[in-house]
Amino acid sequence: MAIIECKNVCKNFGEKVALDHVSLEIPEGQIFGLLGPNGAGKTTLIRIINRITIPTGGEVFFNGRPITQQDVEKIGYMPEERGLYRKMKVGDQAMYLARLKGMSARDAQQALKEWFVRFGIQSWWDKKVEELSKGMAQKLQFITTVVHKPSLMILDEPFSGFDPVNAELIRQEILRLKDEGATIILSTHNMESVEELCDNIALINKAKLVITGGVEQIRRDYGNNNVELVWTDATGRHTEVLPRETDGTSTLRSFLEKDGVQINSYKELMPRMNDIFIKLVTEGEE
Repeated sequence: MAIIECKNVCKNFGEKVALDHVSLEIPEGQIFGLLGPNGAGKTTLIRIINRITIPTGGEVFFNGRPITQQDVEKIGYMPEERGLYRKMKVGDQAMYLARLKGMSARDAQQALKEWFVRFGIQSWWDKKVEELSKGMAQKLQFITTVVHKPSLMILDEPFSGFDPVNAELIRQEILRLKDEGATIILSTHNMESVEELCDNIALINKAKLVITGGVEQIRRDYGNNNVELVWTDATGRHTEVLPRETDGTSTLRSFLEKDGVQINSYKELMPRMNDIFIKLVTEGEE
């Protein structure tokens, strides 16, 4: 079932077309990558889903019905441009944002304390937000986005500002939240993260939907149907790229029939999402 369905969503800002009849479905319980170059329309679509911006045309559905402001309360949104009050204390800021999402003071404090322990930031509670580094503030922003256990989380460039250790911490938390049943929209330029985390993606370029579908299927569709075969014989170890036969095994069988040959590995070669992204975006510019 789709938790979010966009049907022919359009958005104009005067003469500028930000979204041009975009239709896509975001399956429940998955990590969905929303991709595109800067200015493509991703943020506009996210703001329409959050009812921050009203579409010029088309409609957004939440769990099969037109989305309402009450539905937005079930969404956790971490925008790329972070929105913390710099003069507030960290604990007060976190409590304030949790209460805005409908949590009681008791539940908010308990949940926040658990998150602060999980992230190893218990000592930050009485610090002012302005004392935090960009990465530290990012951790706080992530916590306040997910603390009320929203059924849908929208994370816009969630790894920005993190060193590799803390980026991995956030990746693991995203996977854990998915395992607990959350749906996550991940808007990022990091194609490695897309391959690691996303089940499905949509690529928007110049206001239009270019492609949508499962990550592995898209990689396969844009591949050249080659396989990499690694084998060892009397002369040593060899690697060769060969066309895959229609039955998927003919190439491998031909090597197995040779005397003294040991097959080390046999794998389909698929392009990286980064290469597919560049190909689709640059084609759109021609």
